[in-house]
Amino acid sequence: MTEARPGAVASASLWERDEEVATLEEAIAALRADSAVSGSLLMVSGDAGLGKTALLAEARRIAESNGCTVWSARGGETVTSVPFNVVRQLLQPALVSLLPEEAREYLGDWYDIAGPALGIAEPGDRQPDPQGVCDGLVAAVRRLAKREWPLVLLIDDAHWADQETLRWLAAFAERLDDLPVLVVVARRPGGVTGESARLLDAVAAEARPISTLSALTPAAAEGLTRATLGEHADAPFCREVWAVTGGNPYETVELLAKVQDSELEPSEGSAADLRDLNRSARGRGLVARLEGLGIDATRFAWAAAILGTGISLDLAAQLAGMPDDEANRCAELLGAARILTTVGSANGHGPDDDLEFVHPLIATAVYRSIPDALRTAMHGQAAWAVTESGRGAAAASRHLLEVHPDDDPELVEQMREAAREHLAVGAPDAARRCLERALKEPPLPEVHARVLYELGCATLLTAPSTTIGHLRAALERPGLEDTTRVDAVFRLSQALLHNNQLDEAVRTVDEEVERLEPGPARMRLQAVHYMWEGIHAGEERSGHSSGLAELVATCTGRDNSERALLILRGFDAMTRGENAEEVVELCDRALVNGRLAPGLAWTDTEWGVELLLMLGSAYAYADRLDRAESLFSEALHAYVKAGWSGGHQSLANAYLGLALRRRGRLADAEHYQRESLRLAERVGRGLPLYWSATCGLIDTLLARGHVQQAAEIAERYGFAPPYPATIVLPDTRSVRGRLLLAVGRTKEGINELEAAEKAAGARGHHNTVLAPWAVDLARALATEDPSRAAALAGDARRQAERFGTDTAIGEALRCAAALETGQRAVRLAAQAVTYLEASPCQYEHAAARIEYGIASRSVTELNKGLTLARTSGADGLVAKAEAALAGL
Repeated sequence: MTEARPGAVASASLWERDEEVATLEEAIAALRADSAVSGSLLMVSGDAGLGKTALLAEARRIAESNGCTVWSARGGETVTSVPFNVVRQLLQPALVSLLPEEAREYLGDWYDIAGPALGIAEPGDRQPDPQGVCDGLVAAVRRLAKREWPLVLLIDDAHWADQETLRWLAAFAERLDDLPVLVVVARRPGGVTGESARLLDAVAAEARPISTLSALTPAAAEGLTRATLGEHADAPFCREVWAVTGGNPYETVELLAKVQDSELEPSEGSAADLRDLNRSARGRGLVARLEGLGIDATRFAWAAAILGTGISLDLAAQLAGMPDDEANRCAELLGAARILTTVGSANGHGPDDDLEFVHPLIATAVYRSIPDALRTAMHGQAAWAVTESGRGAAAASRHLLEVHPDDDPELVEQMREAAREHLAVGAPDAARRCLERALKEPPLPEVHARVLYELGCATLLTAPSTTIGHLRAALERPGLEDTTRVDAVFRLSQALLHNNQLDEAVRTVDEEVERLEPGPARMRLQAVHYMWEGIHAGEERSGHSSGLAELVATCTGRDNSERALLILRGFDAMTRGENAEEVVELCDRALVNGRLAPGLAWTDTEWGVELLLMLGSAYAYADRLDRAESLFSEALHAYVKAGWSGGHQSLANAYLGLALRRRGRLADAEHYQRESLRLAERVGRGLPLYWSATCGLIDTLLARGHVQQAAEIAERYGFAPPYPATIVLPDTRSVRGRLLLAVGRTKEGINELEAAEKAAGARGHHNTVLAPWAVDLARALATEDPSRAAALAGDARRQAERFGTDTAIGEALRCAAALETGQRAVRLAAQAVTYLEASPCQYEHAAARIEYGIASRSVTELNKGLTLARTSGADGLVAKAEAALAGL
């Protein structure tokens, strides 16, 4: 079943696999024929011993004989907890051939993001985003694959691949269309649960299944027996070979090798001996055969089984407690017995002295044969040996996970260090496992709270509900220093918020505020209190705005807690429609020389992304779109550079799209909002960032006049009630009401806009640009209820004049003009143009010009509006202006 064996025996494993081999030959020929061919993914599925490894070995032989580069890797039953284990194996040939400078050149910006996960670069100062690391690995493999065309990637035992590799493989499989590479994956059906099962299913969904392998037929077993032992093997003997092995190719090959070794005559008279021979090749029989090689060989095999895959001869010797020469002798003995082989001979690459088991069934049998207590002790010894060899705490942690708890403070510290190393390369699940194991030890009382806090931080993004329990437990114990305790409260409140427990989040913060003396720590949590209340979409909490205003009255922006409060007050004033100049003045005071203060940058974690999104939004709706665009562009650049390509980058794209939509750069806005939605899909539907992406894109498509596309997006992504508990920009009900009106569902649209009116009133949101329900509702009611429409338009104008921006006043005047006729309509439309010409919102200016041109029957105004509409990418306005010009 491996290339370590004689060719005749290895090829025997491919009996009745002609169809599968033909598929491999066809795929490799297609890859070899054209460097522009699309990539492909083949999956081989079958139970243990049915020939998956043999097919991958044949794929290697075919590929290499056709001039292809082949990289391969294998999952391992005992190393599934080692993050990036399989993808590191896969890339080893490329990585060892590159100098550090070459690797940086090939990987470009992804070097610092993916390099630590691949073990070729030191981790950076900031904890990477796991999704960003996954994207970096995809980009790294894509770049290396283009250099190595034609390239074949072989992954064996994918059911035992680590979760981080499976996440990479699932993402990589989706992007093979423009990459000339062949990926062949072998797996057993079932046997995987949770996230790994979901990821493996995602890989399978992208794959072309070669087949689900089945056992050999009696005829095939007979042919294989005679091909191996000679044509003189009689029919009863051949039938017994099939009966004893059940047609399992691996067992058949092993059994026939045993027959050759024992010089058993392949005749009916010897058939009864086959069962004893077969037992020696599996389970207890294999163990007995291993023990027959002697105690030293057995001990060395046990050490190899503990170490798993890519077994270092030096480490195995150290763990087995024997000198190097004795270890070499044992390795040779086990190789001759077809138990161990070298990685280079089995996979075509790797250090010459690294070992692996000939077949996973053998590795499993040997590992399980180690007495339980001894196996646990050997894992402890392996952890020490790995640590002493300089491989680091993370490499040793997989062994420490198997050690029984024993009140060992040193083990706790090792697992904490391992967790930090895992987090530094983008493997939070591995970090979680280490810290959970540390808690079982358990930690010393003075350290226990710190471990709980670290565990809560490690699970914040992946499991908010679990984080809540860990952080609450940490806060109930002594041992957290003041700064760390405040951070724990903040992170707990974040987890509660993400778990739709806003009231509990605010209450948790308030309880800690009461405990603290006046100072920066207390003010930070007061700011967090108002931040969570500020993004709540429900009814305004009593005293929210007045309490915030009172707290801010004494703030000068001397530290980040005061700056945060200034931002929150500016955002609150903007949503309430207070004077826009005061909004801008508050926001400006939160900056340092016009820039974000140190500690308040986009990738700083002390405050979270919500605060800075509030700052940019306050500028955007106060007509300071240059500042808003600059902030959101800075966010996107920072997240791309840091490799934060999950929710953070989705939000940055969404809000940059919002700023560009406000500026009237509609095509650019659509681009960023579609990218935001793509990224949000990977994070998960239903989250606030998902609503931001969807709502912003629909708003932009409506502005462009692409009503059908907007309706399709709304249908596809569930843009309908119930809405999220946090506010979304632009206002969801206003945008959905506008969409319903645009597709002719007038009554539903009016109902939605009236719901927007009610929600805005409950929140105290009177900004007519932020939530433009009033102007749309007034237009919708113009015919059936003109008096109410006029009242709505009048209220909108009063609110707009209170807010004071050119955009707000101009939009209110546009609405008023739409409700009038004759010269009064012309005068109001002209006033709208005056205001909107001075605003930074080009789309609204274009709409006002065209409406004024229609009302005044002015070719000049229509042409001006047409030019603005074309520049904005507002196709609906272009069509409207062209139709009006044609009618004059």
